[in-house]
Amino acid sequence: MLGEDGMVMDDGVTTRLGENHFLMTTTTGNAAPVLAHLEDYLQTEWPDLKVFLTSVTEQFATITLSGPNARRLLAELSDAELSGNALPHMGYTAARVAGAPARIFRISFTGELSYEINVPASFGMAVWQTVMTAGERYGITPYGTEAMHVLRAEKGYIIVGQETDGSVTPLDLDMGWIVSKTKDFVGKRSLTREDMAKPDRKQLVGILTADPDEVLPEGAQLVDTVQAQPPMAMLGHVTSSYYSPNCGRSIAMALVKGGLARKGETLYAPLVGGRVVPCVVAESPVFFDPEGERMRG
Repeated sequence: MLGEDGMVMDDGVTTRLGENHFLMTTTTGNAAPVLAHLEDYLQTEWPDLKVFLTSVTEQFATITLSGPNARRLLAELSDAELSGNALPHMGYTAARVAGAPARIFRISFTGELSYEINVPASFGMAVWQTVMTAGERYGITPYGTEAMHVLRAEKGYIIVGQETDGSVTPLDLDMGWIVSKTKDFVGKRSLTREDMAKPDRKQLVGILTADPDEVLPEGAQLVDTVQAQPPMAMLGHVTSSYYSPNCGRSIAMALVKGGLARKGETLYAPLVGGRVVPCVVAESPVFFDPEGERMRG
């Protein structure tokens, strides 16, 4: 979702539940701002549309079942057809899960085979307990936001507000593939401005430290030439940084001036205390399973 200035303001998935019924998800903290944004357009720009917006954030509990055994476990608890053909990646179906009416969305923010299960909020605890009990045979375990952040960074998935700061367009994120060349959308005109095509705009890239065990601090500034002391010409900064067990090394993403043209170049991160960490601009910010085989399996 873009603002009129063409900058990324949120991301999510919109699912068509029926002919005239849609469910839009947002980032966790932006549910209210996005609803207000849509209401503003509905009331001021397109008041003639026969559209009604209703927040259902508090009406549903969501359980994300993720990992190589997700389909097997869900099949034991649900009456849904879960084969890859019946419910492909980014697909949706209505079903019953652990006896509760549910909406099942095959959406992944971990890079693994994943199902987001929506049930009425009053069923949330019961379904959760049933899933955890039935999943014991598969070694099921809850995972928190830190684990999720590592998994999504391995896949190069952005977090709005972390990889974006109100000055970042889809093109800066190397997501031109998602920008329609034929449809109209809010922010389209702004993306055609000359300034949006400047080669020195900050662009999202992957970063690999020369020492695979070195984890860059998030927010670290990046330079191409190290001076004896500040000031130095800063090219950008590290937006996300983790040690990746799947990759067996540290990984990071950064917004770097002209970053997409710097792939393979060595940059430096001057840290507090005078230590300098050399790192290389990766060929891609997708560090693990670049073909998406685990997610689409």
